[in-house]
Amino acid sequence: MVSINKTVLSVTDRVISRSQQSRQHYMDGVDAQRGNRAQRASLSCTNLAHAVATAPANEKLILHAEEQPNLGIVSSYNEMLSAHQPFVTYPDRIKQAANAVGATAQFAGGTPAMCDGVTQGQPGMELSLFSRDVIAMSTAVALSHNMFDAAVYLGVCDKIVPGLLMGALSFGHLPAVFIPAGPMTTGLSNKDKARTRQRFAEGKATRQELLESESQSYHGPGTCTFYGTANSNQMLMEIMGLHLPGAAFINPGTELRDALTSAAATRALQLSARGNEYTPVAKIVDEKAIVNAIIGLLATGGSTNHTLHLVAIARAAGIIIDWNDFDELSHVIPSLTHVYPSGQADVNQFHAAGGLALVIRELLDAGLLHDDVTTVAGTGGLRRYTEEPWLDGKELKWREGAEASLADSIIATVEKPFMQDGGLRLMHGNLGRAVVKTSAIREQHRVIKAPAVVFHSQAALKKSFEADELNHDFVAIIAYQGPRANGMPELHQLTPILGVLLDRGFKVALVTDGRMSGASGKVPAAIHVSPECLLDGPLGRVQNGDIIEMNTHTGELNALVDSKEWDSRVVQTPDLSGNEDTGRRLFEGFRAHVSSAETGAISAFGVTG
Repeated sequence: MVSINKTVLSVTDRVISRSQQSRQHYMDGVDAQRGNRAQRASLSCTNLAHAVATAPANEKLILHAEEQPNLGIVSSYNEMLSAHQPFVTYPDRIKQAANAVGATAQFAGGTPAMCDGVTQGQPGMELSLFSRDVIAMSTAVALSHNMFDAAVYLGVCDKIVPGLLMGALSFGHLPAVFIPAGPMTTGLSNKDKARTRQRFAEGKATRQELLESESQSYHGPGTCTFYGTANSNQMLMEIMGLHLPGAAFINPGTELRDALTSAAATRALQLSARGNEYTPVAKIVDEKAIVNAIIGLLATGGSTNHTLHLVAIARAAGIIIDWNDFDELSHVIPSLTHVYPSGQADVNQFHAAGGLALVIRELLDAGLLHDDVTTVAGTGGLRRYTEEPWLDGKELKWREGAEASLADSIIATVEKPFMQDGGLRLMHGNLGRAVVKTSAIREQHRVIKAPAVVFHSQAALKKSFEADELNHDFVAIIAYQGPRANGMPELHQLTPILGVLLDRGFKVALVTDGRMSGASGKVPAAIHVSPECLLDGPLGRVQNGDIIEMNTHTGELNALVDSKEWDSRVVQTPDLSGNEDTGRRLFEGFRAHVSSAETGAISAFGVTG
């Protein structure tokens, strides 16, 4: 038996100790929710009649008898999102799988699903982070009818999967299986796409050339193929044991994808209290599963957005984690993948090289993951997730996955990793606390000392760039971008601009209380600065010309200003009234009550879960 790494064990023990009271409170609530084994047995005849009024006659008989489980379907389908468009056929397939074993399934409800790729740089992006909590609440509404013995969740991208899981955990007594749609097939390489974006930012490519490049990149059904938040979500659901093994990165529209969808529905029914393997989602998402999720994020160079989302998910289960946990684990978890932006491969190439099954095997064999966890796959712990699905004719089976990388430029070993650490650093100093993703940053760019240039929007920086005012070393301070100020949008428009300046040989970096893309790239960026500027965060004190020192090796983030002067500065909050149009006024309550970035930027419930 492999011994667990001492740091992994100590962080886990600390999380368990820190969460003892809140976790017990949560689990007591789960036990109270479970009540009778039959969920719909508590409904009155009128309640039940309403709930089954449109069901086929044969299904009404099954539902009235209250002997077989009823599966709820919660979906984030819409046809505008390429990653979610394949879900249009899933409900019928899930219902057929349920009927095949004598059970029933009902579409419980839909959730909103906005695309960060569409809203980047647009006012709608200021709704993006808050949409996670709306999705969580929508999921709870879908499950509120007390009709279901288990549920399946259809979601892929950004805020959607975290929101679905937070909602599922609010009904923690129900088993939950997450069903992905998979990545789109490989199109134009991410490297070529990024090059065209930078050329457009410099005025060297036309809008038509840019549109052609983007269209070749995003060209069909499925997730974007870079390793951003959407694909990080799928990794997390797998390493937390909420997918069937190997489900994350199978392309849409394939026989294997369809077989996995049907099998997921059948498995969810088997996990209900009507079967012999009752496994509520509250049992799966425990402290060890959360620590495993952080480790998976670090080992694969996943999205910085999950320094928010994992915290929020954990708190939905009564578990308290913080950025110190991420940072401490990052010092011992090696970087095992080179997937764009940390490398040039896309997720299809990553999957073909051995994929998650191989990464999980490497980490388990090195004692860097907890194997003794509960998963939807049943017995065998996390080791089951070193297996891969395949079709024997029409029959879905699992076999051992790759035992060694089929492309060592994409997946490395623990003995010879791409980096010795997990590529994520906690930054701290007189500017506050922040996180920085270092896995895609070259060594020569990891320490910078340069004068600040202060902006209150990414549009202001873009205007300055277009006026040729930024051809020098500087640290861009983008202030008042936190959750309470404007909903903490991703500042994606800055990536090609700052990349251009970096390529011109200037030393540049970004410090902000906002977010960057989940696929944060080569520019050093200290993000999620807490406390945020609107809550008197010290980042708001920075003035043009202040020397900013950012050292990702030591984690220091400071304005090199005399302490007396620093403490005496009076900050004037800019006019934020423009953050209230185009639907954003509806989210005033969210902005007024949202918690800090480090506590998950939660607005749907108290920060202690």
